[in-house]
Amino acid sequence: MKPRVKICCISSIEEARMAMQFGASALGLVANMPSGPGIISDEEILAISKIIPPAIATFILTSETLANEIILHHQRTLTNTIQIVDTVKEGMYAQIKASLPAIKLVQVIHVIDESSIDEAIRIAHSVDALLLDSGNPNAAVKELGGTGRVHNWTLSKKIVEQSKVPVFLAGGLNADNVQQAIDQVQPFGLDLCSGVRTDKKLDPYKLEQFFNAISK
Repeated sequence: MKPRVKICCISSIEEARMAMQFGASALGLVANMPSGPGIISDEEILAISKIIPPAIATFILTSETLANEIILHHQRTLTNTIQIVDTVKEGMYAQIKASLPAIKLVQVIHVIDESSIDEAIRIAHSVDALLLDSGNPNAAVKELGGTGRVHNWTLSKKIVEQSKVPVFLAGGLNADNVQQAIDQVQPFGLDLCSGVRTDKKLDPYKLEQFFNAISK
């Protein structure tokens, strides 16, 4: 089955429409972060999420780590999915789901070493999906996504094989390496930002190349 595609770092209604036109089934909307590209205000995220058809998943990328703050963040933006990019205490997933039962929860796992596999499998039972990225939450300035770096796909493959929930693969994907990523990792979905951008703007030529690459 062809993987779903999430285009991240959407910065405007125009970019959202362009991503959907080329075949994106999910859009990533980046809220306040300590680092990385594509950050927009909560007001801009709300304006975009309001015009997206229900069949398209809208992900707010939140760096909040407390359940009540994540819930409040969602209420300001009204996306249908919350992507948690930092580490949270496991009991908080249940708190969020109790308050927002219709909203999907996706936890980012920053794939660093073998311990990332254990982390992913432990968390998988509490969320609706995992997203494997190349950040480093332990860096002096936290990297919580948007690095444009490829991580160790051997580790990602092990997570996909053991996870009880769908897994998205992110980190340095583009038209040139995406087929190798699909063949090696077999993810449910693909997530990319810089790989379809030129000078930080969504590039229709790169979008076309990317979607053509996964249609072969």
